Formats: sequence, structure tokens, C-alpha cells
Amino acid sequence: MKVKITFIFFIFLAKLTYGQQLIFPTAENWNSVKEGQTLSFQVKTNDPVNPRFSIQGNNGLTIQFDTLGNFSWTPSYELVDRLEKQKEINLIFQAEWKDGRKVNAPITIIALHQNRPPEVNELPIFYVKQSASNRYQIPSDYVHDPDGDPLVFKISPAQLPEGMTISSSGVISWTPSRNQFIGLKNNPLTVEFTVQDQPEKAEAVGKLKVMATQQDLPPELLLVPGDSVFTIKENERINFKIYISDPNGDEDIMTAGFISSDERVPKTSLKENTNVQYEFTWSPGYLFTDDSEKTKTVELVFFALDKSNNRVQRKVKVKVNDTENLEEKDKFLYLKYRATLVQAKALIEQLNEKHKLLERAYHQAKKGKKNRSIFGASIGASTAISSALVTNPSAIKPITVIGGSTTATIGTLEAAEVMGKSKNDILELLKTETEIRNQLQLEGEIFARKYALKSNRRSVEFDNDRDKFVPIINHQKLATLELDASYSLNAKYSNKEIKKTFSDFSEE
Repeated sequence: MKVKITFIFFIFLAKLTYGQQLIFPTAENWNSVKEGQTLSFQVKTNDPVNPRFSIQGNNGLTIQFDTLGNFSWTPSYELVDRLEKQKEINLIFQAEWKDGRKVNAPITIIALHQNRPPEVNELPIFYVKQSASNRYQIPSDYVHDPDGDPLVFKISPAQLPEGMTISSSGVISWTPSRNQFIGLKNNPLTVEFTVQDQPEKAEAVGKLKVMATQQDLPPELLLVPGDSVFTIKENERINFKIYISDPNGDEDIMTAGFISSDERVPKTSLKENTNVQYEFTWSPGYLFTDDSEKTKTVELVFFALDKSNNRVQRKVKVKVNDTENLEEKDKFLYLKYRATLVQAKALIEQLNEKHKLLERAYHQAKKGKKNRSIFGASIGASTAISSALVTNPSAIKPITVIGGSTTATIGTLEAAEVMGKSKNDILELLKTETEIRNQLQLEGEIFARKYALKSNRRSVEFDNDRDKFVPIINHQKLATLELDASYSLNAKYSNKEIKKTFSDFSEE
């Protein structure tokens, strides 16, 4: 009877725990937050008793979440890539009461990219030469966008001295006259310009000081970043900003493009923002390298041609390393995680059914001791048969009398083996069944909770712990319980049904 009471307690506790719920805000887009802004809310429960709250999955993030359920987070501006636009942060919120009850819920927080305006520092002085074409590229080290957006430079013609021009890529061209040059020696010129990021068009104002000098700037094709060799993984993205300048002015530029040593780099990777500003974006993909090779090097040659067919070019080598497909790996590991818990749940349900059968068998065995008896009689020779054996006196007929004597013995049999199994054997089976079921429930909860997150399932410990858990599902004593071996193979459960048995089970 003690085993039965324990079983009922576990069932009641499981149902009580599953009935609790976490309550989150219901407003539209409540779980979205822009970079630099603060998302705050309070997690509650439908239980009048206040639990202790905790959170998982916030590694490396500046999330603040206290035990009362107060959540606050201000994503950094570097969290979401400008091309990615948004990033999903998967968190698991958990509430735990003092009596051991607990409930958790996975929540996805969406961090949105927040555009910031360009930043302009004090620029190096632009030194010009008299009666010569002077060119000045506003350097990206001094004018840049914190989000890495392409920049376009603008200026009002009324603010420029006669003959000076500024291109959208930040190239200033000026051929000062003799009088302008003489005046520049005595009074340096300050040019104010506007820099605008693309495509958001946020603006900042910069100033450039112009003075007389003998320096001259040659034309060039500028790549940002300016490295010539890059190493990336298959699932990573490489991005260049390309600025083209011409000593004769932007109108002299005829075309720009690139040549790749590998034809799998699409021409659409290069996009034109203006006729002097381009952007190259490319991601190789998981199938770029063969299984037999660990790396593959691609040579990219960026070029520009003017109307006189003068050519300028820059070479870049991109080394692509073979990379494991984490998305496919996560799907495979989740299937193993879920299938293991499905097997465990199927066995627990089968053991529950077996427990009921064993209880009934045990009660029958106890009743068998009272009702089983043996009537034993040995017949020698009978001298007479009593008329008490005749129920209808009017139908009495002559009865043959047989001489001799009769003896009879009546006794009870104390053995329970006459019908069914021994109650001691049944008690032993009940003990085995309860032991396996309790161990399976405990280890299943630990396994479900420990590997609820994708990152934990990627560790070496996942397969090791699974190898330790599987032998419990295939316990050597299960054969004594005579269970149906095909039961777990045919079991199919929804995620909600699995969660009823293992409350920390993750659905992703």
C-alpha cells in the first residue's frame, strides 16, 4: 500500500506543476526593441503565491532580470548587423516556488537595427597647388558611419569657391587660379559639407580646412576595408565599400566591376549606389567547399575604367574555410533530444499501466489464501446410504445397500501457489516497476532541463549524458515485467504531451 500512495503523490504533483503559467505583456510587438532603446516589463504568474524568477539564454548580453520578474534590457548598437536588420534572442523564463513547483516558458526577444548618423572628426588639412588639378578624398578614418553604412557627401555650390567641386563619395576637386592661390596663402579656406548615410539618409556636418601646398593626390580606386587578404567561414559574409575617384571629375568615369577566379561568385554581389560608389556583399554558403577540401581561396579583382580606357584595379584574396552547418546540426540534435524523451515517456506510461495490473494481481493473490481449500475423501465399503441424501421421499425406490465403511477429511491449504503467482513475487515486481519508473522520471527531467537550449545540445556532454540515459530506458529488469517491446516504437506524442511528463522540455 505504501508504493501506491507514493505513485498517487507524484501524479498529483505533476498535475499541480503543469497548471502554473507565466504571464507576459499582451501589447502588440511588446517583445521588440531597437538598439540603444530599453525594453522593460514584468513577468507574472497565475499563482497567488509569489515565486522566485530566473532566466536562461542571456549569456553575453546585458540583460537585467531580478527574482521578482522585472526585466530590463538595452541592446548595444553593435548587436544587429545593418544588413540583417533584426536578430532573435531566445530566452527561457522560469518561476520556482518554495514547495518545489516550477514552470518555464521560452520567449523570443527581437532586437531591431537602429540607424545612427555618420560621425565626423577634425579632418587633415587639404593642401592645394596653384594652377593644378588638386584632389582630396575625405578619409574614412575621420568620417565614418558607426553602423558601417555607405556614405554620400553633399555641399551647397554657394559655399564652394569658384571651380571647387565635391563628389558624392567625398572627393574634392579644385584647380585654384593664381589670384585664388595667393589669397589662400594669406587666408586659409574652410569648407563645410554634409555627409549622409545610405539608405537611411541620416546626416552630419563636417568642416575641411584648405591651404596652399605643393602636394598633389593621384587618382585611385579605394576599397574599404583596405586589406588585401581575408579569411571567412562558409556561413559568414564579406562586405566591401568601393569608392572610385578620377582626376578629371566624376563624369569621366565610364564603368566599374569585378572579376572572380570562381564563377560561383555572382555578378549581382556588386551593387551601384552612385556612379562613383559601389558596395560588394557576398556569402559563400555551406556548399562552397567540397568535403575533400578544408579551404578554398577566391581571388577578386575590382576595376574601374574611364572614358579613355584608363584602368585602375585592386586585388583581394578571400580564403573560405569549410564550416559545419549549425542549422542542420541543431535540427539533428533536437530530433535526438526529443526522440529520447518520447521513448522515456512511452515507457513511463507503460509502467503506469503495468502498475495497475500488478496491484489487481496482488489483491487476488491475498484473497486466494482464504478461499482455497481441499475436500478429501477415501471410500472403503459403505454399509448404507442415508435417506437424507434423497430429497423427494415419494419417489423412493429400492436402494441397494453396500457393506463397508467410509472416512472423510476436510482441511485448508495455506499455499497461495495453487492458483496464479505468489503475492511475494508480485510485491517484488511492484518494487522493480516503481524503482525503474521513479528513476526514469528523475533522469528524464534532468535531461530535458539541461539540454533545453540549442547551445547546450552542441556540447560533447549531450551524447555522453544521452548514452547514460538510454540504458535506463532499456533497463535489464524490464524483462521481468513482461512489457510490450513494440509499445515505445509506435508511440507518438505532441510537444504539449511530452511537456506534461517532462515540464522542462524545450520545443525548439
